[in-house]
Amino acid sequence: MEQDGIRTLNQHCREQAARFGVEIIPMADFTPDKVPVLDGPLYISIDLDGIDPSAAPGVAHPEPGGLTVREVLAVLHRQTAPIVGADIVEHHPGRDLGDVTAILGAKLVRELAALIDRNGPYRT
Repeated sequence: MEQDGIRTLNQHCREQAARFGVEIIPMADFTPDKVPVLDGPLYISIDLDGIDPSAAPGVAHPEPGGLTVREVLAVLHRQTAPIVGADIVEHHPGRDLGDVTAILGAKLVRELAALIDRNGPYRT
């Protein structure tokens, strides 16, 4: 398991990651090419809190310095293994000015659906 673009890491978070075998790529060191091309099958979960609030303001915990939309897309498009499912979490409609985050979420759903079709297990 891997988490990319983490901006706030404390000792407890580091210990939990080590305990559960989670690899963390902190935002300070992040580039899309540091994310490995993973073996599948893959389940991809996108936490909108990880995206910079300039692109995703409608989240519960906005934290400046997050991933750009282009970085998220670059990471997704690097993957070649079958994607068997995905989710997008942490949208907070009450904080989503102009539905910016909802629009981004819809874009990500389309991207994921295309990747599931392209890389999916039912492809012949």
